[in-house]
Amino acid sequence: MLIEEFVFELPPELIAQQPLDERSASRMLAIDRGSVSVRDSFFCDFPKFLRSGDTLVLNNTKVFPARLFGRTETGANVELFMIREVAPFVWEALARPAKRLKPGRRIVFDDHFSASVVERLDDGRVLIEFAVEGDFDEALNRVGRTPLPPYIKRVGEQTGERERYQTVFAKQKGAIAAPTAGLHFTPDVLAQIESGGVSIAEITLHVGYGTFEPVRVSDLSAHRVSGERVEIDERAAETLNRVKSGMGRIIAVGTTVTRTLEHALATGDRFRAERGIADTTITPGYRFRAIDGLLTNFHLPKSSLLVLVSAFAGHELIMNAYRHAVGEKYRFYSYGDCTFIF
Repeated sequence: MLIEEFVFELPPELIAQQPLDERSASRMLAIDRGSVSVRDSFFCDFPKFLRSGDTLVLNNTKVFPARLFGRTETGANVELFMIREVAPFVWEALARPAKRLKPGRRIVFDDHFSASVVERLDDGRVLIEFAVEGDFDEALNRVGRTPLPPYIKRVGEQTGERERYQTVFAKQKGAIAAPTAGLHFTPDVLAQIESGGVSIAEITLHVGYGTFEPVRVSDLSAHRVSGERVEIDERAAETLNRVKSGMGRIIAVGTTVTRTLEHALATGDRFRAERGIADTTITPGYRFRAIDGLLTNFHLPKSSLLVLVSAFAGHELIMNAYRHAVGEKYRFYSYGDCTFIF
């Protein structure tokens, strides 16, 4: 298929700029693969879609303040978006404006925290090496900002933003974006799910550039998603294998969980405890081996995530569902409403 087939019209006013006051108050579009139909619902009804014996899988990655604003020695403003650590204190970052950042150029964030450009890469990326007086994480927390997506059009960080752009089950720091399907959950919702006989497993995929980098090819058979760091521990592997061998379903919360679990079964029939890089690319024609259901937010046109959910549910069903959601004025993207595909 061609990436041009994954386009839908979205009025800008449907792109959620703020989270709802209550995490669990979002709407939810139920997408039934069996009956090839959609049904309007609410996230608070999500536990009713689960069955005793199912396993719900969460991504417990934690977002860090990866967006930095500084000045060069000449006084020019620079914005950096940290992508991944390549060596101690050396990071790959997206820079704006990248053309001003020649090797050796110093960027100052405050009196105790700075960075120097090591190398200028392609597509607006640079390698930078940080210099800090004191603890690096403390410096990041002091000067960094929440790495909100570019379609959230507001300046600065709102009160409570770091907490709100974080799941209630976040534990393992390392993500540059939130696994947004998890933002709808509250402790009460999770307790309700468990009381219904559903087990909960946690995995880790540190959301990186691979999750949201643009698709740069027309023919999706040539598309490849960049790898991201993942971890499945012994407890999660045991839980997943138990449900896989029984009658329950594995329900993934988010595309990051989907990629992790499908990567884990790419070369075998059992989940194993592992740390590594998940680089499984899911496009139409992919045979899903791990998941039976997927809770996920609405995704960007022509994105790898929209391609993934279309591979799971079918292109026609997903595009019809998105057109329905637009017509019913669902809220889109990170702070928006969700879908449950089953």
